[in-house]
Amino acid sequence: MSFVRLIGAEARLIARRGYSSSAPTTKLFIDGKFVESKTNDWIDVHDPATNKVVTRVPKATQEEMKTALESNKRAFKSWSNQSVVSRQQIMFKLQALIKDNMGELAKNITKEQGKTLVDAEGDVLRGLQVVEHCCSIPSLQMGETVANVARDMDTYSLVMPLGVTAGIAPFNFPAMIPLWMFPVAITTGNTMLLKPSERVPGATMLLMELLNEAGCPPGVVNVIHGQHDAVNFICDAPEIKAVSFVGSDTAGKYIYERAGKNGKRVQSNMGAKNHGVVLSDANKENTLNQLAGAAFGAAGQRCMALSTAVFVGEAQQWIPDLVERAKKLNVNAGHVPGTDVGPVISAASRQRINELIESGVKEGAKLILDGRKITVPGFEDGYFVGPTILTDVKPHMKCYTEEIFGPVLVILNADTLDEAISIVNANPYGNGTAVFTTNGAAARKFVNEIDAGQVGVNVPIPVPLPMFSFTGTRGSFRGDHHFYGKQGVKFYTQTKTVTQLWRETDVTHTQAAVAMPTMK
Repeated sequence: MSFVRLIGAEARLIARRGYSSSAPTTKLFIDGKFVESKTNDWIDVHDPATNKVVTRVPKATQEEMKTALESNKRAFKSWSNQSVVSRQQIMFKLQALIKDNMGELAKNITKEQGKTLVDAEGDVLRGLQVVEHCCSIPSLQMGETVANVARDMDTYSLVMPLGVTAGIAPFNFPAMIPLWMFPVAITTGNTMLLKPSERVPGATMLLMELLNEAGCPPGVVNVIHGQHDAVNFICDAPEIKAVSFVGSDTAGKYIYERAGKNGKRVQSNMGAKNHGVVLSDANKENTLNQLAGAAFGAAGQRCMALSTAVFVGEAQQWIPDLVERAKKLNVNAGHVPGTDVGPVISAASRQRINELIESGVKEGAKLILDGRKITVPGFEDGYFVGPTILTDVKPHMKCYTEEIFGPVLVILNADTLDEAISIVNANPYGNGTAVFTTNGAAARKFVNEIDAGQVGVNVPIPVPLPMFSFTGTRGSFRGDHHFYGKQGVKFYTQTKTVTQLWRETDVTHTQAAVAMPTMK
């Protein structure tokens, strides 16, 4: 029985984590316990729909971070020697607990991040699928062997854990991204020091309660909070062997370089500018629906959002119909039923989005749908931006070169498929792209010639299931191995190769000895 069913009301869950009604605080998670930070430096987390403070997040002290890391180090010695089947069993239990508590996780995500409840459940579900894949760890962590590489000599390889690892997660997927990180790391025998985004800590803390309930030993996963000091601690600590990061370009490049200089493995998923290429032979109704959902869903705060559309040839005539669909989307607080587009994460984010929209207008783009002045009754203090569409955008414009990360679609035009492919390939990012067409030959040409790590054919957000890996490329990723799937297992493991010689002539008995043993 899960902790939610045992305790019941969300208020009692909050009390269990040590929040108070007057000054709610988020705790650290160290050695299997929720620990109140002794810091004097706190970060307020605001509900994006109301601007009300929902919790206060500590900037962990250096001593607290060192304590967490020491706990990870101690736990690794025993955890790495546990049988692979025992680690698998914990993932089975965690998978069931996440399923049982998906609703509570989603509510917390909506409160702290702003996305709709339906989208928040999708956030949890996509992370849950990684946990389910980790239940296959006995097969995923198998080595290889060749017998008789020479007379009486065999060679085999073992897939071994690295040691203490670390994860630094973003605000836009409070459950999914941590679940990309710690389940793969710990199931392969590592321990992890996890730093969730200081803007959305709640989902990670709920997941730690579930991990405890699943029977994971203390110290296998520890959670610290903070900003720059916490990131630098992770990058610099020599005990940490690998760092996983998802977030902005600036932070991703910094972490890759700083952690890399300290000899760590790094996988860094960064920015994106994903293009949807629309051909005139596409299924019009389906394409426009898919495009509107992928551009404006989650308020555009997805690294795989289709933030750019390239309409080819006669498909440009469909743009007014796209505008009409966007106008019908309901902008409201994420917990309100029927909401399509929730608020963006912060006032600073809203301001940045509005400034990028204005830069497009000043540089000559046409603003055919403006969502900057939207007001949501009852949530006037929320951080809302309505669906916005800029057309006649050129590749040199700032609204195109920068990732807007809001409910804004920029539209470019192309005369041919070749021109559209050239536009996409000239962009420095390579996270994902999609083509909408009913022509198999056009789709095949697009797939073969496009330079992006994840390609959708009539699929707007082609995020692979966990038996594959999340394979962004070029400016969207730095590192050698991608998240989850086979590449995720490789990232968190190293190969030990053993060559052994047992000479046949050294065999001392070729048949059973049945005589009474005697002392000689």
